Amino acid sequence: MLAYECYKAPEDRKLDTGTSAKIVFRNKNLGIEEYKFLLRTIACSGIGEETYGPVNVISGQEDSPTLNDSISEMDVLIFDTLDKLFAKTGIFPSEIDILVVNVSLFSPAPSLAARVVNRYRMRSDIKTFNLSGMGCSASVVSIDLVQHLFKSSKNAFAVVVSTESIGANWYRGKEKSMMLSNCLFRSGGCSMLFTNSSALKRRAIFKLKHLVRTHLGSKDEPYGCCMQTVDDLGYKGFLLTKSLKNSAAQALSLNLRVLAPKMLPVSELIRYVYVSHREKKTKRTSRREMGAGLNLKTGVDHLCIHPGGRAIIDEVGKSLGLDDYDLEPARMALHRFGNTSAGGLWYDLGYMEAKQRLKKGNKILMISLGAGFKCNNCVWEVMRDLGDVNVWKDSIGQYPPETVVNPFIEKLSWINDEQLSFVRFH
Repeated sequence: MLAYECYKAPEDRKLDTGTSAKIVFRNKNLGIEEYKFLLRTIACSGIGEETYGPVNVISGQEDSPTLNDSISEMDVLIFDTLDKLFAKTGIFPSEIDILVVNVSLFSPAPSLAARVVNRYRMRSDIKTFNLSGMGCSASVVSIDLVQHLFKSSKNAFAVVVSTESIGANWYRGKEKSMMLSNCLFRSGGCSMLFTNSSALKRRAIFKLKHLVRTHLGSKDEPYGCCMQTVDDLGYKGFLLTKSLKNSAAQALSLNLRVLAPKMLPVSELIRYVYVSHREKKTKRTSRREMGAGLNLKTGVDHLCIHPGGRAIIDEVGKSLGLDDYDLEPARMALHRFGNTSAGGLWYDLGYMEAKQRLKKGNKILMISLGAGFKCNNCVWEVMRDLGDVNVWKDSIGQYPPETVVNPFIEKLSWINDEQLSFVRFH
């Protein structure tokens, strides 16, 4: 990897808790219990007051999203990050050999990849790929595609763009398991530049060491734990079920069985074999056992965990025996930018770099979880000392904050008052 650029929306797209509450109250399908659930979830989500939302939602047009709204949302983010990426590296768009764009919930024709080719007047022999439906782990899927394509292309450049369409997929119904996406997902994304040219080795910031993909789509529970669907009232949204954490645990456990032997020293491998044998013998894989006997820090220096939500971050941390220092980047990325889907990992990585944690020779384990259900993990080697404040430039000095308790907790204390259960809105 030569460089990456994360997106930061303008100030007029800030989506703090107060604005979120106003958006919630615009939904006339909700009753008092649904209002209380949403506000409680927002206030306790681990998301801060400076995340960003899509233009149509901020402006009150979430009930009637248009095709132009979705295209504009993608254009602004993709072109902003690519402009900065090309300017930073000095690589021209005409030099790009491979382009991969991943957006799960929006796939127009011509494709978003074609829009990039048209905007930057890229070559006619460029290999383009447009991935949809791959969920929050799509970045690592795209990188895996690039590394395979590199095997048949020498001295090539590849660009990966990872983001998500939020505005057109804002849920307007009242199913609690579908409301969660409105509480967690925010606008964001990232563009990355890769090469397999040995002549550019000195300019690289990361080198891909290992990559393992795990897919549990053959099992009904993992397959259905997070998916786009329509509720009984006909409202489209993204369903997140209670089985999500268990599915994530299963996928991560299976992934580590393959990845751990590639990155851990012999002493840890012996323990890993023992743990795998015990799980096979008991015929179960619980979240508590997922990382038992493994000390991942013997093989990697940093962990970059998808900032999908406070519960997922905490569960991964507990299962793998990680401390607050290890989990800080994911928690802070979630607090500052929210869950930006496939782009979230790079805000996490950007935090580590801005805090000057990344030193030459360090290894980074990147853990991504997404719909399907998939767990796609990879290990990067840091090629030189890094300290670019990147997208964190205006806020890194305030992180980590003394507390991540939502300032609206007291103002919204009525949502926990059982004596208000008789209230009905008209």
